[in-house]
Amino acid sequence: MKSTETEYQEIIQHCQELFSRKNRDYGTSWRILRLPSLTDQIFIKAQRIRTIQDKGTQKVQDGMTDEFVGIINYSVMALIQIALENTNQSIENDQLTQLYEDQIAEVKTLLFNKNHDYGEAWRDMRVSSMTDIILMKLLRIKQIEDNEGFTLVSEGVKAGYQDIINYAVFCLIKSNGLQTN
Repeated sequence: MKSTETEYQEIIQHCQELFSRKNRDYGTSWRILRLPSLTDQIFIKAQRIRTIQDKGTQKVQDGMTDEFVGIINYSVMALIQIALENTNQSIENDQLTQLYEDQIAEVKTLLFNKNHDYGEAWRDMRVSSMTDIILMKLLRIKQIEDNEGFTLVSEGVKAGYQDIINYAVFCLIKSNGLQTN
């Protein structure tokens, strides 16, 4: 059995390579999106996964693996937007690669800190439960966005996006990595 760190790195490497290829195709056109638009894109992907899980079938070719990868990459985009204060300026390829890696490094540190405290409890969870948690985190983010970022006692949207990335990675690991759809 591979270590969590190895599995995590393989999945993130795949996500980053796809992100890079899409950047070559589209540039940083996604920079025009406001955070609520990115949140909605992630929500669409998570809701599609839940629908496929509930119905047991799908009619569109893209599988759940592709959707989890999309959730990871859109969440990284959101974290980059937060870091750059949501300006819509384009970013050079090298700078974008560094921004992606910086965000993932922070998310990965969070994962291993939580894994230490929770003893990799996610390994005993169902993918469907983690999908529900992703959707719940998205609803929380939407509420915080609707409150113009104000919270009384809760973490902000950044923490939500970071958790979403980690849960999506867990779902991919639990679904045999990038091999299945």
